Amino acid sequence: MLLRRRGRGKKILFFIVFLLLIFLTITTVFIINFTNRVKKKGQFVLKSAKDLKTAFLQNDINLVEKKLDILSSNYQQLEEEKTKIRWLSFIPYVADFKNGIEAGRFVINAAKKGITAISPYADLIGFKKGESSFVEKSAEDRLQTAVLTLDKMLNNIDLITEDIKQAEIRIEKINLNRYPKKIGKLEIRENIGSLKNGFTGIATLLVDSKPLLKKLPEILGKEKEKTYLILFQNDKELRATGGFLTFYAFFKIKDGRIKIDSSSDIYNLDNSISSHPKAPYEILTYHKGVNRLYIRDSNLSPDFPTFVKLFNSLYEKSSIKKDYDGIIAMDSKILIDLLEIFGETEAGGIRFSAKIDKRCDCPQAIYTLFDIVDRPVPYLKENRKGILGELMFNLFYKAIGFSPSKYWGTLFQTMLNNLQQKHLLLYFIDQETQKAIEKLNFAGKVRKWQDDYLYVVNVNFAGAKSNMFVSQEYNLETKGKEKELTVLYRNPYPHSDCNEERGGLCLNATLRNWVRIYVPQESKLINFQGSTKEVKIYNELGKTVFEGFLTVIPQGVAKIVVKYQLPENINTNRILIQKQPGTYNDKITVKVDNQILFKNILDQDKELSKK
Repeated sequence: MLLRRRGRGKKILFFIVFLLLIFLTITTVFIINFTNRVKKKGQFVLKSAKDLKTAFLQNDINLVEKKLDILSSNYQQLEEEKTKIRWLSFIPYVADFKNGIEAGRFVINAAKKGITAISPYADLIGFKKGESSFVEKSAEDRLQTAVLTLDKMLNNIDLITEDIKQAEIRIEKINLNRYPKKIGKLEIRENIGSLKNGFTGIATLLVDSKPLLKKLPEILGKEKEKTYLILFQNDKELRATGGFLTFYAFFKIKDGRIKIDSSSDIYNLDNSISSHPKAPYEILTYHKGVNRLYIRDSNLSPDFPTFVKLFNSLYEKSSIKKDYDGIIAMDSKILIDLLEIFGETEAGGIRFSAKIDKRCDCPQAIYTLFDIVDRPVPYLKENRKGILGELMFNLFYKAIGFSPSKYWGTLFQTMLNNLQQKHLLLYFIDQETQKAIEKLNFAGKVRKWQDDYLYVVNVNFAGAKSNMFVSQEYNLETKGKEKELTVLYRNPYPHSDCNEERGGLCLNATLRNWVRIYVPQESKLINFQGSTKEVKIYNELGKTVFEGFLTVIPQGVAKIVVKYQLPENINTNRILIQKQPGTYNDKITVKVDNQILFKNILDQDKELSKK
């Protein structure tokens, strides 16, 4: 009897194993066939997506609509595969596939709504309709037309951003940790992560842009004329918000029509103030030979709105002040980018270009401007400070005068990159607009953040144009709650001839660097090595600040090492690192408990998480 039961048990077990093998075989064959079908249909989708991109470049709205319909149809074929694998939903990869497919459909729906919104005005903003020709207008004419019709084009913005938001929700559900790091030499997890992060970044930008987009007609002067103040910052003489303030200008805009109102050197603005207050301790301590507070030195705070308050307290006393609706601050990267887009440009009878000049290993325009403005000569230079303003205006008029079909796409992407990298900073008097700008991180604010945080702010006080030659490299290590920050400063170039009697052009000299390290509030300093002045500790802008000073000589190296303890409530697995405006190519390595979170160029603010 017992032997009979055992024999029956073996048969049942064998039968179960047999069924399981059949199931696994069928499933494997199904998955292989499914994968091949998805791959084939995915190739059709990819090709139609490339065709859609080409149609955009041809500025043909009817062709764009046609190609988008083809993409949607091909994508629908791919979507059908989703329904065929419902019975495999218990497999995590299948759930990821489903979420990815649904996200793609939301993106296509958003694109359709966008095309529907602009289609009635396509010929007015630079698109042609089918084979019909359109009159090529100046960018200024098209900007005016866009402003007058923008509110109508933005009718679907809520629906579009909701589609993008829904796509982002589904992409976020994809778990990278379930994928292998590599299959052979092919990077799997990293590639999927890059795609996921790239889409999430774009989606977040689009959703966060909605309040600003709704404000655009007002910003561009549809209801009433707007006046904006431009401040140019010389990042080669680095200051907290991007650089030493050199010149300013006003421009007005009404219904998209732009005109330059006035411009001048920042020293003229300072000279229009009869009485300047005593300089604050920062200038008295770290600057050289300055005991009064001038507008040109007012960007002491790394928080741009805070700087604007101090700027206005001085500006209000100026005899030539004008009311403004907003401030646009830019550094020399904007100048070089415009020269790269529009080519050589003349100002004051001199040609300027973005080509590298061997005399400084920098763009020719930068060296030429310094040569005109800063080199001492035994005669009076006419308009020596105004040459930069003239050059910027000539580039500005090129921007609004050229065909948008040829330049606007590149110009828009370049300016967006500069906003993200803080070479452009914005400030608006209107609080709703200001909040929209802050949400996009275009306002140059020291950001609120609950977890770990770092912001290193360097200020050049009377160190010539040495930031053109000095590089910064950061290394941040976390072990438990203890942090160690190392900042290495290098200047591999020789000292300039700074002898004014010989007419030397003093660009590279000893950098006099006031440095502040912003960390989570209530952090405790353990040690600060490398400062040549007394280290100060205080709270500001919701952070704790460790402050010091150092010098970097030409063909020299300097270093600071800062050790500190984080508060117990701080999560060290997430960190926000803010980039200082006006900085380029700063390298940074971030480690948490010996795991590298980031090792690259700090080109914009970075939110990092431990995997």
